[in-house]
Amino acid sequence: MNNTIAEIEDEIVEEFALFDSWDDKYEYIIDLGKKLKPLDEKYRTADNIVRGCQSTVWLGADYENGKVIFTADSDAIIVKGLISMLIRVLSNHTPDEILEAPLTFIDRIGMKSHLAQTRSNGLLSMVKQMKHYALAYKAQSLQS
Repeated sequence: MNNTIAEIEDEIVEEFALFDSWDDKYEYIIDLGKKLKPLDEKYRTADNIVRGCQSTVWLGADYENGKVIFTADSDAIIVKGLISMLIRVLSNHTPDEILEAPLTFIDRIGMKSHLAQTRSNGLLSMVKQMKHYALAYKAQSLQS
């Protein structure tokens, strides 16, 4: 059984609590980005670029067995780490679970206050795009 979105968020909050300084937290985010699975070339299209991000972020989504599976990459290492956390939290969940997810972990780990405004806007754009995909798959599943 997959963990709920809330349980995964709690895990991330606990992991970040292990670090005393933001330098260490940034290192951890960079490590998460380095562990992100390579993005299939089929997703590296203009259509999959997240609008509103300062750096380039490709975000792909597939719908399998009622769950949305996200894949992504970025040309910025910190952003790659941020999107890897979002994928960990939201991927493999139903469209409804994704749409209803409050994503409190971003505030709980203090991320918003430690990101530049442009990065913070980019993070919101990534979340918005992921929820947009979930909404599209929900609509598609209701039609079939």
